[in-house]
Amino acid sequence: MNIELLSPAGSPESLRAAVQNGAGAVYLGWGQFNARRSAKNFSDEEFAEALRYCHERGARVFLTLNTLLTDRELPKAVETARAACRLGVDSILVQDWGLFDLLRKTFPDLPLHASTQMSLFTSGGACEMAADGCERVVIARECSAEDTAEICRNCPVEVEAFVHGALCMCYSGQCGMSAVVGGRSGNRGRCAQPCRLPYGVDAPAKRDYPLSLKDNCLADDLKAMEDMGVACLKLEGRMKRPEYVAVITRIYARLLEEDRKPTAAEQAELEQAFSRSGFTDWYWQGRHGAGMFGVRPENAQDPKALFDEAKAAYEKDNLRTVPVRFTCTVKAGQSASLTAEDEDGHAVTVTGSVPEAARNRAVTAEEICQRLTKTGGTAYRCESAAADVDEGLSLPASAVNALRRDALAALTEERVRPPVRRELPIPEMADIDCSADAPLLTVSVATAGQLSQELLDCGPARVYVPLEELVRMGTLPSAATEWCAILPRVWRDRDEPLLLEWLKTVKAMGVHSVLVGNIGHLPLARAAGMTMYGDYGMNVFNGRSVDYLRQKGLASACLSFELRFAQIRDLPKTLPTEAIVYGRLPLMITENCLVQNRFGCKLDRASSAVPAAAPCRQGHVLRDRTGAEFPLMGVFGHRTEIQNGKVLWLADRNDYRRLGLRYARLRFTTETAEECAAVMRAYLRGAAAPGEFTRGLYERGVE
Repeated sequence: MNIELLSPAGSPESLRAAVQNGAGAVYLGWGQFNARRSAKNFSDEEFAEALRYCHERGARVFLTLNTLLTDRELPKAVETARAACRLGVDSILVQDWGLFDLLRKTFPDLPLHASTQMSLFTSGGACEMAADGCERVVIARECSAEDTAEICRNCPVEVEAFVHGALCMCYSGQCGMSAVVGGRSGNRGRCAQPCRLPYGVDAPAKRDYPLSLKDNCLADDLKAMEDMGVACLKLEGRMKRPEYVAVITRIYARLLEEDRKPTAAEQAELEQAFSRSGFTDWYWQGRHGAGMFGVRPENAQDPKALFDEAKAAYEKDNLRTVPVRFTCTVKAGQSASLTAEDEDGHAVTVTGSVPEAARNRAVTAEEICQRLTKTGGTAYRCESAAADVDEGLSLPASAVNALRRDALAALTEERVRPPVRRELPIPEMADIDCSADAPLLTVSVATAGQLSQELLDCGPARVYVPLEELVRMGTLPSAATEWCAILPRVWRDRDEPLLLEWLKTVKAMGVHSVLVGNIGHLPLARAAGMTMYGDYGMNVFNGRSVDYLRQKGLASACLSFELRFAQIRDLPKTLPTEAIVYGRLPLMITENCLVQNRFGCKLDRASSAVPAAAPCRQGHVLRDRTGAEFPLMGVFGHRTEIQNGKVLWLADRNDYRRLGLRYARLRFTTETAEECAAVMRAYLRGAAAPGEFTRGLYERGVE
């Protein structure tokens, strides 16, 4: 199959294991800005050597700079990218909008890949990134075959899909659970994997694991993926052992090479290498349910025999060699010459000593060709050898060997030579300051039932309402405020005709703006002719990201709730900015409906709109081992959004009023209409919290 196999390289040994077992490319972390900061990763010397090792053997290297970055970190991240670019890295994976904007403008010839952390799962999002210069988009693990085929049909650049390894419960890039609960941000490469812990749905946490998905395995579907246009198959596992990388890479490389499905023995080896109660391919099939979930037994043992065999094989460093064609010329009175050519179009010629007249036996073309085949201990193998030798000449074996060594060394230098790439000055920030002396209060609700005249009389500057709730309302209450539709955080291409129809409906009602939480929302909002405001799902972490969204046509941006007060204060504001100052912070949005998995709410998944009275819509909680409760909310597409158990409260803190914010949002989720109005009044007078609360991450920050 003509499709790239991309393997994880969490360490130099894992890189060697991947390359020796047939990886077309590897992805790795260098420096502190990557989504697996707990992996061993690479030192400066190891990274440079990794590039040489891979390029000599025909494998590509992708650098992961796919975390959110503060304004102070951006310069160092750019310098990391500059060094990698000069060394010849083949691409950089990016999550942060600000870093993406800087790299595409500073290093215009450096290929950029949109990380899965960008939360891309529609054609619109993929095409938006393609238009901005991404060479490849990595789509969400939750995408089905239908979703993937649709994106491949519509996206003009390469599409990369995960085919094997761990599945996160939350959409990548949208998880705040590790950060909010434990202070370790998944968006900053420090995920503590809270989804692998026991929880109970409306029950105590015992030995149930409703957030722990089985590992993904799409080994049976590689041909279908190639046929629909997937360019690259990604294997997950930068935190796994090198032997694991060797086993799964070897099997997938063999399947691609031989254009077939795995045998029973290969399937068993994949499970032995690592699995959680087996594998799942349900997302690919468009299925959901409790059958997707599993755990890794605490006493699970690594398959010693399988791993020992894999390690012994890749440590020999001879499983992968580059075919070379040699042409040697030995002429009287001339220096002997040797040309070496590889299959990628590189050709080098070296010269050696001048042959002498033979005193006893003359050297033959056959003897020279035989000596040229002895490439053991190198990254090469002789595919063919030819020699043009004058009669009656003598050329010692040592001279032929020297020619071969010199030719292969010269060929290596050609293969590892970094491409010439432009480096432009770092662009200046736009000379715009949209800071405000004090923020205006805005309100977001989960249901229309939370709206009351009492709340509206408090004078919120904006009221954000889910799009489907606005459609249900039919008319807008009378209020001196701006009404704004909240687009679903997760949807699919097939939902867009309905969403556009709804936008047309609410626009006729007098709603002229939308809250966008995903880059794929932008084409929808533009098509509807709506003003665009950025939501927290955009993960805006620095001033460059704000400016990127300004260039994309947004009129304001909600900042990440993982930022500290000081970081928000110092962040350059080329757009009016907003922050959440009250409410339950969103911890996860999941493709699976947790209530349906537990109780079977029997809603039709074919219908994206969840009925307002759906049994999974509200009133359910997730309990952890400490007894803490996290409310579960059913959202568009029969998905679940997990809310924090404690309410963020800042009404009695003046800090948030002195950060230059234009807007401060009260985010209502589980509150009654009366509670919503009471909170609004409390914020207007700066009241203390009425009960248990949290200050969020604004003071303590995240790792």
